[in-house]
Amino acid sequence: MSNPVRAAICGIGSAVPDQVLSNADLEKLVDTSDEWVTRRTGIKERRVVGEGESTATLAITAARRALDDAGLGADDIDLIIGATVTPEMIFPATACFVQAALEAGDTPAFDISAACSGFAYALNIANSFIKAGTYRRILVVAADALSRFTDYTDRGTCILFGDGAGAVVLEPTDDPDRGILYNVMQKRGANHLAVISHVRNNSGNRNRMIYVWLASVFALLPIVTKQSVIVSVID
Repeated sequence: MSNPVRAAICGIGSAVPDQVLSNADLEKLVDTSDEWVTRRTGIKERRVVGEGESTATLAITAARRALDDAGLGADDIDLIIGATVTPEMIFPATACFVQAALEAGDTPAFDISAACSGFAYALNIANSFIKAGTYRRILVVAADALSRFTDYTDRGTCILFGDGAGAVVLEPTDDPDRGILYNVMQKRGANHLAVISHVRNNSGNRNRMIYVWLASVFALLPIVTKQSVIVSVID
């Protein structure tokens, strides 16, 4: 009996703006300090978009790097899913900007808006398409330029947010040691600031539980590798 097909990551890419906003920079804007921010968040610096940079430019760069990492071209991609709450514009979707820049022909492309958990939702949607056999290779791109909406007079939030993008290329596998093992998607509207992610390591032991608050979705990125088995629970 063959193993069930599921999605596996075959390429990873990321992009951040050149401009750095450090804790020392924030000390000039609000009543805070490097020690205060570091002790509460662990953050030392964040990146912010500058002239000529946007959600779309970050997404495009991350997407190209993911394709290069996978050794694939735009013609090899069957679907593009974007995840953002700071789209390039209301419509068309930011994923359409990625599709056009990659010259991906008439490859379908759409966005989802799920805030901090957007990448996890997009990953699970892509996994469902691949398991169903609807699409073979899918590019998932999560990107945000939150600095354009951040209130830099509010020290409780401006210390958290930055700009960046991450992308993965997914393809089917029946290797029992690779891919998305299972996923459960849930949402409690009353607890909309919390995301809980359960992770299995390569040996299959569930040995970590990561609590991701507010915009700290980037805490998910270290577990998204081509070797790791990913299990995500969105709460």
